[in-house]
Amino acid sequence: MSQELTALAEAGAAAVVAAMATDVWQRTRDGVLRLFGRAGPGLRAAAEARLDDDAALVGAATAPDEVRRALLAPWTQELAVLLSQDEAGRRALAELVAEVRAQLPGERRTPACEQTNTAHDSGTVIAVQHGDLHT
Repeated sequence: MSQELTALAEAGAAAVVAAMATDVWQRTRDGVLRLFGRAGPGLRAAAEARLDDDAALVGAATAPDEVRRALLAPWTQELAVLLSQDEAGRRALAELVAEVRAQLPGERRTPACEQTNTAHDSGTVIAVQHGDLHT
């Protein structure tokens, strides 16, 4: 998978989960369903159920940002698979990401990623976030 495709899938997932339980959710949900609908009615139906379930989790959570962080990786994978099968969907997803980011409040536009790495007893930490590390 290309870095461009991975970056777009990550941006798409970040926009989707950031929009959950906000005023822009319905519009975001509709845009994601249009993308999955291009791949067929079965994928659209599955995505619709998953979006609704995940948004309900975020809405009911006492710590919604923790739930959003947990949902980021699965939605990145879902979108990456979709984009690898439908190259024309890349432009549609990029437009949706830009639209969602523009409508979200400032603090919701960029997902916060936190990483803590600790080495003990002469240990070594080799870590990366949002990329590849080859050793």
